[in-house]
Amino acid sequence: MDEAYDVVVIGGGAAGLSGALTLSRARRSVLVVDAGEPRNAPAGHVHNYLGREGTPPGELYAIGRGEVEGYGGVVRSGRVTGVRRDDGGFVLDVDDAEVRARRILVATGLTDELPDLPGVVERWGNTVLHCPYCHGWEVRDRAVGIVSTGAMGAYASLLWRQWTDDVVLFVHTGAEPSAEDLERLEARGVRIVRGEVSGLEGDADVRLADGELVARDAVVVSPLFTANAGLFAGLGLTPVPMEMHGAVMGSHLPADPMGRTDVPGVWVAGNAGDLSAQVIMAAAQGLRAGAMINADLIEEDTVRAVSGKRSVAA
Repeated sequence: MDEAYDVVVIGGGAAGLSGALTLSRARRSVLVVDAGEPRNAPAGHVHNYLGREGTPPGELYAIGRGEVEGYGGVVRSGRVTGVRRDDGGFVLDVDDAEVRARRILVATGLTDELPDLPGVVERWGNTVLHCPYCHGWEVRDRAVGIVSTGAMGAYASLLWRQWTDDVVLFVHTGAEPSAEDLERLEARGVRIVRGEVSGLEGDADVRLADGELVARDAVVVSPLFTANAGLFAGLGLTPVPMEMHGAVMGSHLPADPMGRTDVPGVWVAGNAGDLSAQVIMAAAQGLRAGAMINADLIEEDTVRAVSGKRSVAA
């Protein structure tokens, strides 16, 4: 075995680094394995993070890595390709090495599965958006279009209406608004355009299948939020559907409020377990999970110490 740690953290975003910082300050040996593929890489800035408002994501993570390393934690660029149980703990395949861990913190995040529409991928994180709390201020008072692909079109339109009075709901392939929804949307001045969307042009202009072009400054879509969890199926840790406002929004790894999963020794923090967690929430979840992991290790260390003392006394 090449290396052994109290905890291996898989994922070097806000959740993983925060958990690693907490554990390092608790004098635990910690390895963070970071594949270098943060979900918010397309975004220019982090928002709603008190004291760090407007910080570029890469800068925030660089600061976090330095803080973890300052307390003795190890942060490594690489990829975990396998995880298995072994002798009460875990063995992880990290690139070309095998690493042993007593506990694992899963902070692998999620993948945004975008609607299959021409022009969406190229504009994602720039003029194609999904979260008003992340980007609403930046497009305030601008022309915003909601391209509906599910049951959330009316809800999303009313939500984004808080930031601008120029909102168009493109029903596209989504659910037809109910009579109540139509009344509410009309009362708030949301315009409804029926017919399928064929793609995006320019900055965020919406081209309809019938050829009409509707000028927009930003377009909102609803990705399917899929937990990055395939690595853990062999441990019995599998994602389950997650609902928001009565609609299935994606999948997540189930855990208790402290981040403990049903698989002994495995915790989860950040978007892998909570699709709605913004950066500051993911960091808080990492701290909480790190503290709980430390408490669990303390209990194990104490049980071993008592057992050893009794053996000597006998």
